[in-house]
Amino acid sequence: MTFLPYHRPDLGEDEIAEVVAAMRSGWITTGPKTAQFEAEFREYVQARHALATNSCTASLHLALAALGLGPGDEVITTALTFCATVNTILQVGATPVLADIDEYGNLDPASVEARITPRTRCILPVHLAGTPCRMRELWTLARRHGLFVVEDAAHAAGTHYAGRPIGAGLPEEGLFSDAVAWSFYATKNITTGEGGMVTTHNADLDARMRVLCLHGISRDAWARYTDKGKWFYEVTECGFKYNLSDIQSAIGIHQLRRLEGFIRARAEIAALYRELLSDVPEIELPREMPDTRHAWHIYMIRLRTDSLSVSRDRIMEDLKADGIGASVHFIPIPLHAAYRNITTLSPAMVPETMALYPRIISLPLYPGMTAADVRRVAGSLKRILAAQPAAALLKPEGSGVSSACIARGI
Repeated sequence: MTFLPYHRPDLGEDEIAEVVAAMRSGWITTGPKTAQFEAEFREYVQARHALATNSCTASLHLALAALGLGPGDEVITTALTFCATVNTILQVGATPVLADIDEYGNLDPASVEARITPRTRCILPVHLAGTPCRMRELWTLARRHGLFVVEDAAHAAGTHYAGRPIGAGLPEEGLFSDAVAWSFYATKNITTGEGGMVTTHNADLDARMRVLCLHGISRDAWARYTDKGKWFYEVTECGFKYNLSDIQSAIGIHQLRRLEGFIRARAEIAALYRELLSDVPEIELPREMPDTRHAWHIYMIRLRTDSLSVSRDRIMEDLKADGIGASVHFIPIPLHAAYRNITTLSPAMVPETMALYPRIISLPLYPGMTAADVRRVAGSLKRILAAQPAAALLKPEGSGVSSACIARGI
């Protein structure tokens, strides 16, 4: 049986032609196509400034570093995220502090408020799976306590909140994040292979991130190789190597122009999943938050494990054996060995997250999926669940969260 992957990027002839044009131009590192990509992305998300980077991780690190976060500062974030979110906080010398999740799997503003201390300087929400966080509440909290807000929008290209794209903020209410970090990794809603963007409404912050992005060299250092540039440059501070190349930006330009079509296709696939799986009692299906647009980056189901005799991990193995490439988003931060000695990342701080983790499965979802592909995934999952003995309590099988949580008293 042909394996159906979790994700397959959708790259067309326009992307290929643009890459070829970039290569033939002789300009293959950061240059005019990157500047064009930044301009078009800035317009799409309705932000004042956009800086292309080589990853969402780089974007997060740049934003935190440019805001001056460091030792003694605390940054509140979620445990249900990829490790990069927490790593970048640690890499600037700050302390990550976990808050718990709401019904959508995103940061719960009430839990965030409970974690605020005199050392808190920033809130870092993650828009999980393409559904937005409750940003108005988080922005209001940040304003009340004088905190920065940096959004991890790795899943949120195409997501809308309160009628506007993530990245726009609510200008009529004067509510914005200080920076928003985006991912163009191979599995994301648009891709450059590897790549990212950081957007902001703050001109001074954008200027500082641009300097830090390329070794701390004065702004637009790439232009020194053009006929209008000057050979002289100055390193003004210790920076990083986070720039995006024109070859990657060439892909991004056309991926961005196709994004609305991708979002429509993803929504149609999500609707078909809902139609096919709505009558399965062992599953809770993802829901859309009112007054938002879900980007459907991930279709994350939740198992009702109290009605199953096997764990999520076993079901994942059965799907794989059936040729279905499902995944899990994410292994919570406290379960990784790297963070076990950090008290502010304790699993005891996020009981809702830890309870949800053994229940979640991300099903394949990408624009190139056919209706037959979706029916195949749904049919496989239904068969696997129907084959399990009815109404038995979940027993740990020695993998995933079960054994780890039991060993740590969760």
